[in-house]
Amino acid sequence: MAIPVKLEVFEGPLDLLLHLIDKNKVDIYDIPIVEITAQYLEYIQQLETDDMNVMSEFLVMAATLLDIKCRMLLPKEVNEEGEEEDPRAELVQKLLEYKMYKYMSFELRDRQVDASHNLYREQRLPEEVAAYRQPVNYEELIGDMTLIKLHEIFKSVVRKQADKIDPIRSKYGNIEKEEIDMDAKMLYVEAYAREHKSFSFRKLLEKQSSRMELIVTFLIILELMKTGKIEIVQENLFDDIMIMSKEAV
Repeated sequence: MAIPVKLEVFEGPLDLLLHLIDKNKVDIYDIPIVEITAQYLEYIQQLETDDMNVMSEFLVMAATLLDIKCRMLLPKEVNEEGEEEDPRAELVQKLLEYKMYKYMSFELRDRQVDASHNLYREQRLPEEVAAYRQPVNYEELIGDMTLIKLHEIFKSVVRKQADKIDPIRSKYGNIEKEEIDMDAKMLYVEAYAREHKSFSFRKLLEKQSSRMELIVTFLIILELMKTGKIEIVQENLFDDIMIMSKEAV
């Protein structure tokens, strides 16, 4: 039998479920789903809110609880390893994660409150102390290093950098982007279609002077077909694709 509980406003359905579990002093790993579901449904019946997003969250959880309740009445399912599956397992995992984040937020809030009670004094150092710099012993720093040794180190670094150069790609020149006027190409293809009425798609592509022109021409053909200005015909598989111009071209 469900225990009548009058609840305050909660942050969400998981917060409400945790409250019910704590109030009934039950094990979170062994939730008495019948009693908890009854108390949960009683709460949402008393819930007064115009926010449909909030209400929908509570209703979804109610449907989840009822689904678990029904599955608890059925024969237990067995997984691939031969172990019985608990319909409450997924809900328990969500509750544990929510509980962890909830108590972490409490800890952060307490630390924020404690931090507001701490006061720090501005650092004040005498000018001569702030301006002090530890002297450098250059003789000790250089040691037995000479110009000849430095030169050898420099040449070694240069050789290592030269070894990293790709002997093949380094011979390539600058790669320049090929610019193609899309509008001009569109006018060209439309004029070609009006002039020939019916023509081979392959022959049209063979007239293009570069790979980029071929790609642009292919895209233009797709656009003209989409707008209904041309029609694509292929009688048999592997036959040449014919393009038929319509009067609208």
